[in-house]
Amino acid sequence: MNFWEKITGSDMTKELKSFESRIKKLPADYQAAWAKVFASLWPYSDFTGRNLMPILDGVLGLLEETAADGQSVQEVLGDDIPGFCSALAGEEGAKSFRDKWRDQLNHNIAKKLGK
Repeated sequence: MNFWEKITGSDMTKELKSFESRIKKLPADYQAAWAKVFASLWPYSDFTGRNLMPILDGVLGLLEETAADGQSVQEVLGDDIPGFCSALAGEEGAKSFRDKWRDQLNHNIAKKLGK
């Protein structure tokens, strides 16, 4: 990835388009689950969303493999998709904006207090 792609986000656009083409090959219930996963993971992104690309790629790979095996979406993701995404993002080390702001506030207060 060069500087221009990083600034404009064209690298992410290409990757998201490749995700879309892979999603269209999945059954309808998997596509609906992907939409929920995609929406549930974005609160854990950084400013650009680049930190979520490997996570999204992994989830899409999981959905592709399980669809090929004939498993249902509920068997794979369970009934609590936001909970699944929260656990997934936590395991990958992705922090939400709230976590980042909390850390920044705590750091600034500790700095002002001289600790």
